[in-house]
Amino acid sequence: MQEIPNRLTIKQNLISEIEELKSQTSTLVDSPITDLEIQPQKVQLISSLTQALEKFNPFPRPLLYASNLLDGIWLLQYSTAREIRSLKRLPLGFLVGKIYQIIDINHASFENKAWVQHSFGLLSGYVRVTATFEPSKQGDDQLPNQKINIDFQQRFLGINQILGIKTDLLDPIRVVEAKNPTGRIPSLNLTYIDATMRIGRGGDGSLFILTRA
Repeated sequence: MQEIPNRLTIKQNLISEIEELKSQTSTLVDSPITDLEIQPQKVQLISSLTQALEKFNPFPRPLLYASNLLDGIWLLQYSTAREIRSLKRLPLGFLVGKIYQIIDINHASFENKAWVQHSFGLLSGYVRVTATFEPSKQGDDQLPNQKINIDFQQRFLGINQILGIKTDLLDPIRVVEAKNPTGRIPSLNLTYIDATMRIGRGGDGSLFILTRA
């Protein structure tokens, strides 16, 4: 019966470490952190805690036995992904705030939504990307496992406040086709999930740690 306390202890240590780092580095409340913002030893610590927690994944086949846990709204806490790093280095005084992932299991779709605001309060808005997904079939095993293939659909850019005044005139201001990587199918491995936390690893090895919103 050692598994449960071990898992909960590792999970709490990981959450506490991320929250402490966010309080030291984030400029907006609940903005996620990336590996480029923290010291290498902290990057290694998060990586070690994450790998330890993944070993205690209560649902090794989440698409088969825990798909209901995937459904809903998730808040990104930490990532090493290139696209998240880019959002954390926006030009012209813009800052990224909360980044959500909203998953709809019934329609096999999700969207990533990042809230953005200017440091002087001139503008605020969002970047939103929609996508569909399907379980990846691996080898001779035709049952869903833990990997999904992703097809990005559209990218939206919206402005919902100007000088603190709400407006619908520029929401969205731009809608374009979202480009998928050339030569490969974007994918995500769901390496850990429970009722309040989810860990995923992209096809390029990038790490995503999210908590249920």
